[in-house]
Amino acid sequence: MILIASLLPQMSPAAVNDARVAAGYAIFLASYLVFAIGKFPGTKIDRAGAAIVGAVLMVALGVVTPHDALTAVDFSTIVLLFSMMVIVAYLHQAGFFDWITELVVTRLKPHHLLPTVIFTSGVLSAFFVNDIICLVMVPFVLDATRRMGVKPLPYLLAVATASNIGSVATITGNPQNMLIGSFSGIAYRDFLLHLGPIALVGLLLDWLLIHLLCARVGTRDPVTDLPDPVEAVDRSRLVKPGIVILMVITGFLAGLPPALVAAFGAAMMLITRTREPRLVYDEVDWGLLVFFVGLFVIVGGAEKAGVTERLLAFANSWNLHHPAAFTVVVAALSNVVSNVPAVMLLKSLVPGFANPHGGWLVLAMASTLAGNLTITGSVANIIVVERSKHVAPISFREYFAVGLPITVATLLFGFVWLWLTS
Repeated sequence: MILIASLLPQMSPAAVNDARVAAGYAIFLASYLVFAIGKFPGTKIDRAGAAIVGAVLMVALGVVTPHDALTAVDFSTIVLLFSMMVIVAYLHQAGFFDWITELVVTRLKPHHLLPTVIFTSGVLSAFFVNDIICLVMVPFVLDATRRMGVKPLPYLLAVATASNIGSVATITGNPQNMLIGSFSGIAYRDFLLHLGPIALVGLLLDWLLIHLLCARVGTRDPVTDLPDPVEAVDRSRLVKPGIVILMVITGFLAGLPPALVAAFGAAMMLITRTREPRLVYDEVDWGLLVFFVGLFVIVGGAEKAGVTERLLAFANSWNLHHPAAFTVVVAALSNVVSNVPAVMLLKSLVPGFANPHGGWLVLAMASTLAGNLTITGSVANIIVVERSKHVAPISFREYFAVGLPITVATLLFGFVWLWLTS
């Protein structure tokens, strides 16, 4: 790559352009290879690292200019994602999720735990970023199942699958929906009205299938030690976060710009006399933010190199404007390269559809629900597996046995619903 950069000034304009196009394709394909397999072969470069390296090479080799690189980054999406991370981190620090644990452990019976976990994870993920909800829900589930004396596997699977399903409902549910909300211009309420019913029915299907498939696993756990007493939560600390959250959700539903509303909520959370802001910053997923910035530049460079035109030709030849075909392609690609890179790659196709509004909704629905297929299908799944592996390890087979029927059932309903309503 360095050799190519040094030779560019000595080449003819046509040759320079061809070299830049070739470099754009090479960087794009290499980056998406890492997104697919998790690390660059023979190195320690992960997805975020690949996004950084790819973005730098796109600029260094002249595929995009520094100005074009900045223009390619959708800063409203970055602000929205960062602000939601800060809000949820503050809720965590304030004891909001500990309060939920207290309510569940002290008032629910074991047979009520599964629907409670599913709908709590789903509803919270609908309004907050699902990855962060998984981070705080896994310790809650492990603690609740230990205290109730039941095996944690069904409830951990419920956290992963329900957080993905619930997040499909709104623009703020997951990172790919934030991208789609920014690119499509679909209003928050419009998004919720079309995809909210899919999330609701999906959570009911999730409850039914996990209950049927994990009935034997969810029996009493032979734990002999007595549970620790539940530590009471100071509810006075929840007043301010509760007010701010209500204001933020009201702003979303009122049609105000989501990034501005979320940024306002994050700023209000950080105005405090007692809480150390550094503790909130420590819970922000900086790697994900860097990944987004790099991915914007990589895809911008790929578009400059002509990848978009080839995708449009592919879409026309494979009839991807049809909702059924588009659903299958989105679901498959989301499991190959992950949902955020898949959305970034396919976003240029949707404006050319006969019904772009419906195409954006299908893209959001399929890229999100497809994440339940395997452990590596979404970041939320990986978070659940990694955070619980020392207490309740989840194998690929155990997850897939539940993830496959849930993915098929929810995708089928989502496709039919959008086909009938959009």
